[in-house]
Amino acid sequence: MEKQKQITVVGSGYVGMSLAVLLAQHNEVTVLDVDPVRVEKINNKQSTVVDFEIDSFLNERSLSLYATLDKSKAYDDADFIIVATPTNYDENTNQFDTSAVDSVVEDALNLNNDATVVIKSTLPVGHTKSLQEKFSTDRVIFSPEFLREGSALRDNLNPSRIVIGGRCHFARQFADLLEKGAEKINIDTIFMGSTEAEAVKLFANTHLAMRV
Repeated sequence: MEKQKQITVVGSGYVGMSLAVLLAQHNEVTVLDVDPVRVEKINNKQSTVVDFEIDSFLNERSLSLYATLDKSKAYDDADFIIVATPTNYDENTNQFDTSAVDSVVEDALNLNNDATVVIKSTLPVGHTKSLQEKFSTDRVIFSPEFLREGSALRDNLNPSRIVIGGRCHFARQFADLLEKGAEKINIDTIFMGSTEAEAVKLFANTHLAMRV
């Protein structure tokens, strides 16, 4: 039997909470958050967001899911560290505020010498590559999410596609984890460079806004 992965999810909004529940079906998942109220909710099998499927899974499924405020404990033994912190767009500077993501990536790399860091937050094109260069590592990859608020877990269980901004062995492993947690079979999984994956996410956001 394949050994379960140790996965840390940083942030418990719609992206982080849905991914944590999805992956906790077959892996040991720790959620790291700065909000003690959210941490207590998760440890009491309560969702931090409004999502029927998440509530259902927390109450009815056997999940290996734990939340903590302790950075060291969360990062120490992780095989994958998923960054799901917000990157708000600043209309005054016309730039994304990536400070939260950058801080998490730096902490994760400093506190764990082996984990692959997977960024799920929305980023400007080229930002993942700049982080790889800044920290002289190939352990940082990007994987966009395409989720709806209120239906985030449903969308992760039945993804239209999985996009991985990385072509290394660990990128393939992460894709396998997402596919194993999903209910849908024969998912279109696409591997590309991190910069291309960031562009795909921004294009998808723009296309959705135009449709609305």
